[in-house]
Amino acid sequence: MLPHSLANRLLGPGWPGHLLALLAGALTTLGLAPFGLWPFSLLGIALLYLGLRALNPRQALLRGWLWGMGQFAGGVHWVYVSMHVHGDAPPLLAGLLTAGFVAGLALLVAGSAWLWARWLRPARAGWLSAGAFAGLWLLQEMFRSWFLTGFPWLHLGYAHTDSWLAGWAPLGGVWLLSLISVLVACLLAERQVWQRRSDALGAVTLLVVLWGGGWALQAIDWTRPAGEPLSVTLIQADVSQSRKWDPQHIDETLRRYRDLSYAAQPTDLMVWSETAVPVLLSQSLDFVQAIAGNLEQQGTTLITGIPVDDRAADGRLLIYNGIMVAGSQPGLYLKHKLVPFGEYVPLEDWLRGLIAFFDLPMSSFSRGGADQSPLHAAGYRLAPYICYEVVYPDFAARLAANSELLITISNDTWFGASIGPLQHLQMARMRALESGRWMIRGTNNGVTALIDHKGRISAELPQFRIDVLQGQVEPRQGLTPWLRWGSLPVLLLALALLSAGWLGRRQQQ
Repeated sequence: MLPHSLANRLLGPGWPGHLLALLAGALTTLGLAPFGLWPFSLLGIALLYLGLRALNPRQALLRGWLWGMGQFAGGVHWVYVSMHVHGDAPPLLAGLLTAGFVAGLALLVAGSAWLWARWLRPARAGWLSAGAFAGLWLLQEMFRSWFLTGFPWLHLGYAHTDSWLAGWAPLGGVWLLSLISVLVACLLAERQVWQRRSDALGAVTLLVVLWGGGWALQAIDWTRPAGEPLSVTLIQADVSQSRKWDPQHIDETLRRYRDLSYAAQPTDLMVWSETAVPVLLSQSLDFVQAIAGNLEQQGTTLITGIPVDDRAADGRLLIYNGIMVAGSQPGLYLKHKLVPFGEYVPLEDWLRGLIAFFDLPMSSFSRGGADQSPLHAAGYRLAPYICYEVVYPDFAARLAANSELLITISNDTWFGASIGPLQHLQMARMRALESGRWMIRGTNNGVTALIDHKGRISAELPQFRIDVLQGQVEPRQGLTPWLRWGSLPVLLLALALLSAGWLGRRQQQ
């Protein structure tokens, strides 16, 4: 325990407290992939909680913003790679855009800190305070996953993909893990709770229930096999982003996919990555169907990422980021959750042409429908997610509930050699764990993997290598509580905790 005077200096309204908040936010990154040091995520949120205790609303606003700056600068600095290396933005401009992005995200944490200090923080710390803060934090994460199409990255629940708390994921998804982890961090930091024997006994009991319950829940199979395992081949072509859309290299890319596919042992499914075919469907259909026909003769169904073109009623050309089941029984899924600036440009009339970054190749995709059906292949329904879509918990759950398998394709070349692709993989693992279904994850340059219904990687390929991954997946049926009820129960729990804290504050005044 820190001496009281030192604790006041480090957690008070002065600059030592602000610097500590910046560091504490950055610590949460260590709890996520690729580091996996989940205690640091607890420590980071606990320091924010303690640091807001004695601040007025204006001071809390700054403290929360600095904590958010640390969290997002540490966790999503890979945005710079996308802007500079692949978006051709000069280093200074890419740095400024990245800083602006981080600062904007940090405003959401700042707003939560202001709300806490202004309206919700109880006069006396304790159980109600810890619960209310956890509820507020979850609402902030949920809001961030929706606001302006959402950026559902760095949720604290992902830090527990491999901890005992992971057992709660099939009940309430990553949201429940976030709520539990923040509650645990706040309780451990609550000095008043541990000073009274009855409160301390209650806290110990709750911690045992949360951690021990999570461990016990991991033994439950919420879903059951829906049939015999399927064999799968995933082609990791490792096509560089600089060549992907270059007309001079398209033939080479298509030959690479073709040759790797024909050289592989026949399996039930073969998966190519996101926009593996860098040619519009209307122009490449014959090529894709010819390969699919040859593979079908061996009993293999080809699934590939491909840009899909269509005409609107007014004659406008529409281009979608699609995933296609090729062959004699074709099927299409068109991406709904588009990446801002990467796949569409917000305020396009103002920004298009301003700098090179706003004119990236294929950055004018149209949005697919929100209520599309799963794909059908090898006798089963596959819930499809293209790249960014797999990080949306509720969106992913809707498709998973009507499927026996999950499939996601991605082109993580945009992330470079940063921690971004490994964070992306961790979120895909969480979707498999939440839904109790196996996931097929095909990528251009890694991490290509097969993930079981417990969120464990059963097979994977190293990044930045041309290679083929073969293995088996097991179709599964049945609904986890998360698929059955979605985020509503967790949202209601967060609101209940928040209401209890607010009522407690009113009674203490």
